[in-house]
Amino acid sequence: MPACRERIRRGLLTLALAACAALPGGPPQAGRVCVARVQGTIGPATASYLARALGEAAGQQAQCLVIELDTPGGLLDSTREIIQSFLRAPVPTVVFVAPQGAWAGSAGCFITLAADVAAMAPGTSIGAAHPVQVGGGGGQEDPVMKQKLENFSASYLEAIAARRHRNAQWAGTSVRDSAAITADKALELHVIDCVAQDLPDLLRQLDGRKVDGRALATAGAAVSEIPMTVREQVFQAIAHPQVMLVLMLVIMYGVIGEMTSPGAILPGMAGAIALVLLMYLASILPMSIAGLALVGVATVLFAIDLFAPTHGLLTFGGMVAFAMGVFMLFDRGEPFLRLSLAWILPATALTALFFIFVAGAGIRAQRRPARTGAAAMIGRAATAVEPVGPEGGRVSIEGEYWNAVSQEPVAPGQPAEIVAMEGLTLRVKPGVPTREVEP
Repeated sequence: MPACRERIRRGLLTLALAACAALPGGPPQAGRVCVARVQGTIGPATASYLARALGEAAGQQAQCLVIELDTPGGLLDSTREIIQSFLRAPVPTVVFVAPQGAWAGSAGCFITLAADVAAMAPGTSIGAAHPVQVGGGGGQEDPVMKQKLENFSASYLEAIAARRHRNAQWAGTSVRDSAAITADKALELHVIDCVAQDLPDLLRQLDGRKVDGRALATAGAAVSEIPMTVREQVFQAIAHPQVMLVLMLVIMYGVIGEMTSPGAILPGMAGAIALVLLMYLASILPMSIAGLALVGVATVLFAIDLFAPTHGLLTFGGMVAFAMGVFMLFDRGEPFLRLSLAWILPATALTALFFIFVAGAGIRAQRRPARTGAAAMIGRAATAVEPVGPEGGRVSIEGEYWNAVSQEPVAPGQPAEIVAMEGLTLRVKPGVPTREVEP
């Protein structure tokens, strides 16, 4: 009996300690921390990835989800999706702008301020919050719409900062004045919560911090990384202006290649696939209608110069139009949408060379007379080896003897031109052919 009572007492004591640990004020127990890494443009793939990472972190009963962030900016719609995921997240969210030299620009500023805990590594920066609206369309932006978008973005970021008890005044300045600050200044202005050297340092600082009344237990926690899926990596990788430029070139080369070499199949198939991908990306990254129009004009100029040679004048005009069109294709005010001259100039030169040599060769091949069969004989030169008249005769063509007839007499040794072929008999007329036929 005493032994039984002792076991009961120990069991009750264990249950009591476990209950105390589960209380908000109880001693935190180290568990698991999940980490997601976001680099590059914020887009639909990023929003999908972070929503999935939050679900997996909840499934692993993680103390929090740490998001290592390094982005020059992104799209407003995708940023809103990420913020909404944060606000209804089943686990605390921690955005860590890292590694050193990273930047939470534009949309990254929104995401950082929306997290439960905002942290930065030394040597990083945050600010210049100008997310891009999906379907920007291109051309000159309406000043009224631009002002509306700026006011909305500023008020939206101020509301987010106020909800997380951060500096809402600076948040508005980040949008309206493109303000950007370093990690130390952000900590001083209470834009972020802490500055950490690396992930282990961040986890030590997070240990014991309360989020929604719950103390985080991150010191010594096991770190579990949640990587992007292959699908997410692919869509994240192709959501860049450089990829869109390459797709445009594939479409152009594919269509022209199929037109100049009918039945080749491969150029047309590659162009069709590239067109579908470009249409998808155009719904994500805003493109300029004026830029697209100039690229179209350049294509027309290149094509006209193939059919009506102008000693390179139209080709030069096409190169100028193409370079200007690609330069204007995206909003150069956004860092992640800029196409450098290192991409524009080679693409222009490659396109000009393609039209001059590849497309030109295809068109010349289509214009060339038939080189086999009866059609290949028409227009060729022959020499009479015996008198040729309406009743018949024989002619010589490159050492071969053919039966021939002619309405006008052709004397032996006299040149003649083949005008038709009827079975194995040639119809000729006196005289040297007026055009040269390639053998």
